[in-house]
Amino acid sequence: LCLQVPELGKATVRIRQPERVRGIIQSLREQGVAKLQVISDFDMTLSRFGCNGRRCPTSHNILDTSRVISEDGKKKLKDLLHYYYPIEIDPNRSLEEKRPLMVEWWTKAHELLVQQKIHKDDIAQIVRESEAMLRDGFKEFFDQLHKNNIPLFIFSAGIGDILEEIIRQANVFYSNVNVVSNYMDFNDDGVLTHFRGPLIHTYNKNNTVLQGTGYFQQLSTRTSIILLGDSMGDLTMADGVPSVENILKIGFLNDKVEERRGKYLDSYDIVLERDETLDVVNGILRYILTE
Repeated sequence: LCLQVPELGKATVRIRQPERVRGIIQSLREQGVAKLQVISDFDMTLSRFGCNGRRCPTSHNILDTSRVISEDGKKKLKDLLHYYYPIEIDPNRSLEEKRPLMVEWWTKAHELLVQQKIHKDDIAQIVRESEAMLRDGFKEFFDQLHKNNIPLFIFSAGIGDILEEIIRQANVFYSNVNVVSNYMDFNDDGVLTHFRGPLIHTYNKNNTVLQGTGYFQQLSTRTSIILLGDSMGDLTMADGVPSVENILKIGFLNDKVEERRGKYLDSYDIVLERDETLDVVNGILRYILTE
C-alpha cells in the first residue's frame, strides 16, 4: 500500500484491513476519473480540529463567539454546547436516543442566533476575524478535484453561509463544489429571520434531508466514492447515491482517540488520528489520478 501511496505510512494512519483497502484504492484507480466523486463533511474534516494546542472553531462556533452575539447569547450557546456535546459523542448511547436530542440542540441554538438580529453584511468580516483554518494541503485537494472535474459534495450540519465564506476566502470555491447545509434566511434589510429547512444535524446526514435536491441523481454515473468524515454520523452521507460500486471511507479521529478508536476502525476503512492535514487524501487522489 505504501508503495502506491507513501502517505499511508504516516504515523497517524490506522487501517484494520489493509488488503481490503488496497483493493478499493486499486478499483478506484481502474474505474478512472470520470466515475469518481468526493463526499465530505466540513467542520473538523475539511477544517482543522486544532492548531498549536488550541481548538479551531466550527462554523457554528465562529458565529457563536463573534462580536455580533451578545454576552448573554454567548453564555446560553456555551451552556447548550456543554450539555449536548457530551451526548453527541457518547459511545454508549444509541443513535435513536441521540437523534431527537440533536434536533433539540440545533433548534435551540438556531433560535438563539435568530434573536441576535445578525446582519448578512457582517458574515465575511466575522469569518475574516475568526480562527477558522482549513486543513494543511487543502489547496492541493480542492485544486486536484477542480482540475479533473471531480464533483465535491460538502454535506454539513454546520452553517452553510459561514462555511461557504471560509472556502471563498481561501480562494477554492470552484464550480465543482456543491454544499448542502443549514442556511440562514435574511429579510429585505439583510437581518437574519430564520434558518431554512430541513434541519441538518450530526445524525441525519442521509437521504432524508436530500429529498428534492436530486444532486446524486444527476451524478448517477459517478459510482466511485471517496467519503471523508469525522463522526459516526458522517458514514451515511453517501446513502443517496443511486449505485455505489466502490467506496473508500476515510475518518478523521480528532478527539478522545483511545476511547473511540475501536468504533472508528470498525466503521471507516482508513482512520487518521490527530492528523491536521489532507496528506493521506491527497496522496490517494494523486495515485488514482495518475495515468
